[in-house]
Amino acid sequence: MSASIDSASDTDPSVPPLLTAPRRIRYDDWRLQVWRSFLRTHAHLMRRLEQDLQAHHKIAIATYDVLVQLSEAPDFRLRMSELADAVLLSRSGLTRLVDRLQREGLVERQPDPGDARGLYTVLTPKGLAALREAAIVHLAGVSELVFDQLTEDELRILEQLMHKIDPSLPAPSVDGAELAGDPLPE
Repeated sequence: MSASIDSASDTDPSVPPLLTAPRRIRYDDWRLQVWRSFLRTHAHLMRRLEQDLQAHHKIAIATYDVLVQLSEAPDFRLRMSELADAVLLSRSGLTRLVDRLQREGLVERQPDPGDARGLYTVLTPKGLAALREAAIVHLAGVSELVFDQLTEDELRILEQLMHKIDPSLPAPSVDGAELAGDPLPE
């Protein structure tokens, strides 16, 4: 008898069915090792990038993520719901982090003129300066940990695979042309 992982919807009609087949995966399925490797690799990369930033007395990786999202947004501003969709934090974690970043002067909250209840989180000049300083360390880490480990062809394949798993990601580059110039806005 083979062990398998059954969908909860097989036994509980209140649980929605899984989105796609196969509905049963054996515990020894080699693909689970691929999944675990993906998770371990992600955790390893995030730990190392966090350690690099901390070792150079820069900002935390979660702060870096928030500041990057704001730096790439029109007018350096996003509503909290938009920011929550863009970052890797939980909504409650994001609220606490934005509160702290506001106290530190890296972001500010501004009212949304079109919605009296809405607020924008806005990147301040101090926040942009902190991001620019941290980006030097962060991008060196990304280069060492990822770009230097893979060939250009492997990076393109990885990009295509990630887009296949999450079609909401930007479409893979057609020619792989590098963007010229400063990665952060002035």
